[in-house]
Formats: sequence, structure tokens, C-alpha cells
Amino acid sequence: MTKLSKRKCVPCEGGVKPLTEVEARKMMPELEQDWMLIDSGHILARTFNFKDFVATMEFVNKVAAVAEEEQHHPDLSISYNILSVELTTHAIEGLSENDFILAAKIDELGK
Repeated sequence: MTKLSKRKCVPCEGGVKPLTEVEARKMMPELEQDWMLIDSGHILARTFNFKDFVATMEFVNKVAAVAEEEQHHPDLSISYNILSVELTTHAIEGLSENDFILAAKIDELGK
């Protein structure tokens, strides 16, 4: 199977079931270890720490570019040198493979 970071997000307008927590946990090893499943596996979250606000915003802009390219947009919270990223597929009220693909692409940005 192709690495998640090399795959493309597929538009999701609903009509499919979200991943179960068990299915989501099986995909976790493909991501950096800092990602967490929260809300009974409905949200994929990670926090990034940077040296200062400028570095934080540079990374945020990279995340935004990848999210726009994939047409799958995370929830971002910024506090000076901390970026919190939450992924979920709102159309299905839970996680889809797209969330894991985007998380893997975000991981690649941090390398």
C-alpha cells in the first residue's frame, strides 16, 4: 500500500461511515507518534512547538498550502509558539482516511 503522505485526499460529501476507533488506531503507526486520537476516535490531534511566533506562522502557512491543495482543511489554534492541529471530516462527523492522509503530509512538512 502507498504511504499515506504520497496519497491524495478524495472529496467527501457524506454518505460514508466514519472510521471506527479500532480502524483509526490501526492507521496511527503510519503517523508521527505525537498524534492522538481524541473524542472516542472522532478527532485526530497534534500539538507543535516552535522557537517563536514567526516560526509558528511559517509552519501554519505551509500547513494551509497543503490543506488547500488537498481540499481537506484542519482546525488550527495558534498561541505564540504553539500550533494545535485537529483533523476530522465534518461531513461524516468523524475520521476518514483523508484525515490520516493530511496528517501524514503535515508530518512531512516538519522534517
